[in-house]
Amino acid sequence: MTENQRLERYLHQHIPLSAAMQVSVREMTPQTLTLCAPIAPNINHQETVFGGSASTLAILSAWSLLQTRLAEEGLASRLVIQRNEMAYLKPMTADFSATAALRDEHDWPGFLKMLRRKGKARIRLTAVLYSGGILAGKFSGEYVALQDFQ
Repeated sequence: MTENQRLERYLHQHIPLSAAMQVSVREMTPQTLTLCAPIAPNINHQETVFGGSASTLAILSAWSLLQTRLAEEGLASRLVIQRNEMAYLKPMTADFSATAALRDEHDWPGFLKMLRRKGKARIRLTAVLYSGGILAGKFSGEYVALQDFQ
């Protein structure tokens, strides 16, 4: 099983909404993570992607990136979103994707240091959403990591 498949399976088992949305992992790199979803299970009455589905995909992509990066560091932690902002730039009329990245890669070392020292740290991530090859949304969110001491 590939890393993409492992993450997708984890999301579907632990976050049932991701299975209902038919979320899949398109690409994972050390700095970015892209999730995608088909329009059919995420459609609204205007035959565009439901705003809640778009926001969910963005939140999940950022959460997934942070989760995988922390796992690579060997840090078991619980991640929660503290706040977010979503800008809907264009109607999404086709399958859609969200690509997450740290807002500033330079924040990573300080985030890790704080998490290791205090057992709690905050970091900001961003995501861009595309539908049919068109930039359709922008997301910004702040996540909190709480170190598991088990």
